[in-house]
Amino acid sequence: MSDWTAGYVADIGYTFGYYQELNPLRVKLAFLNAGLVAPEFGIACELGFGQGLSTNIHAAASVTQWHGTDFNPSQASFAQELATASGASAKLYDEAFADFADRADLPAFDYIGLHGIWSWISDDNRAVIAEFIRQKLKVGGVLYISYNTLPGWSSFAPMRHLMTQHAEIIGAEGHGIVSRINGAIEFSERLLSTNPIYARANPLAAERVKKIKDQNRHYLAHEYFNRDWHPMHFATMVEWLESAKVQYACSAHYLDHIDAVNLTGNQQTFLKEITDPMFRESVRDFMVNQQFRRDYWVKGTRKLSALEQAEGLRSTSVMLVAHRSDVSLKVNGALGEASMNASVYEPILDVLADHKPRTIAQIEHAVTDKGITFAQVMQAMMVLTGAGYIAAVQQAEAITKAKKTTERLNAHLIHKARSSGDIAYLASPVTGGGVAIGRFSQLFLLATMQGKKQPTDWAQAVIPPEIEGGRK
Repeated sequence: MSDWTAGYVADIGYTFGYYQELNPLRVKLAFLNAGLVAPEFGIACELGFGQGLSTNIHAAASVTQWHGTDFNPSQASFAQELATASGASAKLYDEAFADFADRADLPAFDYIGLHGIWSWISDDNRAVIAEFIRQKLKVGGVLYISYNTLPGWSSFAPMRHLMTQHAEIIGAEGHGIVSRINGAIEFSERLLSTNPIYARANPLAAERVKKIKDQNRHYLAHEYFNRDWHPMHFATMVEWLESAKVQYACSAHYLDHIDAVNLTGNQQTFLKEITDPMFRESVRDFMVNQQFRRDYWVKGTRKLSALEQAEGLRSTSVMLVAHRSDVSLKVNGALGEASMNASVYEPILDVLADHKPRTIAQIEHAVTDKGITFAQVMQAMMVLTGAGYIAAVQQAEAITKAKKTTERLNAHLIHKARSSGDIAYLASPVTGGGVAIGRFSQLFLLATMQGKKQPTDWAQAVIPPEIEGGRK
């Protein structure tokens, strides 16, 4: 009898996370900043969409048509429920990658996204995906892929292997994956308390086990306890994707574009001496001890002239998506916490404080009298976007078209907040992506949707049933 899970954890569902890097709208600013032509996206695909929250948010909040698959039928069923609720016509399946790739009704894609999947599948499945990209990604199309990376995982990989061994060998049969995870963590703590030479050679291992202990068990099951777990060097990824005819474009993690918060002056000088761009990425991973890469690849790299790049950047629209008072002028990079220049960032934030979309050209013009240069504006755009404070904005026509499907999806998600806080995101037709909205805020929105106008009624409406039922 064949194992349809192929060694992947299937007896516990994945978390209901939203991953903004999967939003195709984020590609434009990253590509323009890197001096590359940014394509338009009409048809997109996500491989291994988990619960399908990201796929459905992006399908509802944009005019992009989405397809995708996840091998887990329970997760695919939930994703299809969301697609039906929004009416965005996302075509989502519960097929293995090989079966999905064999479908005759799939179009060619402008964009293909995989978040994390690559690290937790077999070489056979990786070969299927590489061939799928070769066949189905259009010329000029973009691949987003994230994966666990070496050298960052080198020191903890042996401990992870030991934990999975414990779960498989010592973990009691029939007690479920959560019980086996708890047992593996407890065992690891006891082992490290004996001060083994491994722990002395890898002092961060104990800190990671301590961090793992407090994390969601659903997340841990999928992150650490699959049969396949393969962190890899960037150069190995280049080899895997060579047959797919894609080239590395740039990082999808915007803060990676800012050398000042990730590399010392000496490191920056050292990297500039390396002429091969792929080898330079490998060396950079050693400098920052990279553990997780989020990368854009493109089928056919095209460089912009300096004029084209400047015009493209200046025409890009953004808006503030956080409360002005919540914006911190500190950001965390590989070098640790860095402080942003208040004389540059405060005027830019003041311009955006009304939460209205503005082009980067309009922002530049508004702060010119403060002595702020275009280069400083652009660095602020990348930092503030990377920190999640601002987001790119869709064209007005796309916003209008996405409003109905976004409203239907959000109404469905808000309705679910009555009984669960699992989903902490709603869709925005303005940004084409997700916005973090906690359970109680969703319940307040539900109260207003139900016509409740008084604050006392809103407060009563946000008391979850499990609390209301327990009150005396």
